[in-house]
Amino acid sequence: MSKPVKVAILDDYQNLAPAKFESLVSSGRVELTSFTETLDTRDPKDRTALIERLQPFEVISTMRERTVFTEDVLKALPNLKLLLTTGLRNASIDSVAAAKHGIIVAGTESRSKAGPDATTQHTWALILGLARHIARDDLAVKSGAWQGPTLALGLPGLTLGLLGLGKLGAATARIAVLAFNLKVIAWSSSLTQEKADETAKSLGLPVGSIRVASSKLDLFRTADIVSVHYVLSERSRGIVGKEELAALKPSALLINTSRGPLIDEAALLETLKAGRIRGAALDVFNKEPLPVDSEWRTTRWGEDGRSEVLLSPHMGYGEADNISSWYAQTAANLEHWLDGKAVPNRLN
Repeated sequence: MSKPVKVAILDDYQNLAPAKFESLVSSGRVELTSFTETLDTRDPKDRTALIERLQPFEVISTMRERTVFTEDVLKALPNLKLLLTTGLRNASIDSVAAAKHGIIVAGTESRSKAGPDATTQHTWALILGLARHIARDDLAVKSGAWQGPTLALGLPGLTLGLLGLGKLGAATARIAVLAFNLKVIAWSSSLTQEKADETAKSLGLPVGSIRVASSKLDLFRTADIVSVHYVLSERSRGIVGKEELAALKPSALLINTSRGPLIDEAALLETLKAGRIRGAALDVFNKEPLPVDSEWRTTRWGEDGRSEVLLSPHMGYGEADNISSWYAQTAANLEHWLDGKAVPNRLN
């Protein structure tokens, strides 16, 4: 009997993957090792540690956009033959470089369900949590206090500004109109009123329900709540900077469930420390996981004039059904590869 293939599982914070690979392990086809600590390859020390950790493995399973695989990392892993990821797009993997070094990259599909997707649900959880001070007041009650110094912000009649009107932005818009009677404006570099009207119609909303802002700054000046739904690219990196943040109303809320680098982090920290807007709710950050000494963790938000800040650890897609389905597909992809068959959802 041949030796089992060495498989590394990375960034499985809830330890959900091993159960999906159990049949391959029990049959002696693979030997599984899990590493739950994410190493940041932008840090030379971490990059060296990651390479040393992964050099023995022929197969690596990684969660989308957690561990970064650049070409210098990939070429330092001579045993690696198959790199499994979740989703059909992972900006953290250089798939072209992987192909150059003979490494197959394969992803997974998301299972569509009726109703809002996971990220849209999380977006609304953050909007409501921040507008109604849920985390702040929960902590107050558990600490022996009662109501906080400010009351909730009612949503009906306010204006929601969407930076991006793709699938997630559109789903957010639908709930805004139907559930909360919010006015909706949107902006992206290619968005026209005709496209916005087509989107509204496809969502079952009246034409004109989504108004296109005359400019990006117009959106930031007008909206009571700005929610970011843009795809991260070199062009869009820092699309929300000092000028946009300065244009926000003092009463505005800023929500980001898209990608951290879309917003100039230093400018956002400065804005929130100075209390220039009511608050921000963030699910994504420039560096993930957040360092223990990150200012996002250590600053006493909502005190001494600082804005209120609500944080979650990149959980926009973090539903048990989603992650379990992705790991089941990952295990199936591995089995195809072991059997010499074409690997589904190949990305390179």
